[in-house]
Amino acid sequence: MSADNTPKTESRTAETDATAAEALTEEQRADQGVEPEVAAPAPDRTAELEAAVADLRDRLLRAHAEMENLRRRTERETQDAKRYANTAFARDLLAVADNLRRAIDSAAPGKPDDESVDDGADPALTAFLQGVELTERELLKALEKNGVTRLAPHGQLFDPHRHEAVFEAPDSSVPTGTVVQVMQDGYMIGDRILRPAMVGVARGGPKPAPATPGVDRSA
Repeated sequence: MSADNTPKTESRTAETDATAAEALTEEQRADQGVEPEVAAPAPDRTAELEAAVADLRDRLLRAHAEMENLRRRTERETQDAKRYANTAFARDLLAVADNLRRAIDSAAPGKPDDESVDDGADPALTAFLQGVELTERELLKALEKNGVTRLAPHGQLFDPHRHEAVFEAPDSSVPTGTVVQVMQDGYMIGDRILRPAMVGVARGGPKPAPATPGVDRSA
């Protein structure tokens, strides 16, 4: 009985293999009939990237310019702070210089600053004046060492930025507005006025000549 069943089993196996082969063939045909998907081309971002690079470059240049301006401003402020740090102290010393000059003028009225004391004067007075003059010179040197300079406006045209007019004197021999007398010396510290000079100016004379470009007529 088992011998009769053997041909039937083999027949079923052959049919199953044929069916599987047909199914596989149909799947292969289906796969071959399907066209592969084509990827869409990526959008061109060249212009966008170039714009981003240009924006970053502009920001970098602006930041660099701001930092350079900040550096220069800080450097200038530091220099000004050093240059004008002694302004208040120097202004206080001006009173000492004024008193020394008054002492000299009182002991030797009318003596110019660049002339020595008359040899025929009292020896004690001469020694006193020489000592005061030496003290004044040393004080002015110390002031100059710290950037303080004395103005010499006599004979110069009046400058409202550097001089303070106390009176006017009729004088037709010099141009109107010429400083003919200095009542109190003026001083500068750096390029700033520490104290304007108190002066008397002439009036009634010829008009002053126009200032020549590049020539500073002020003291």
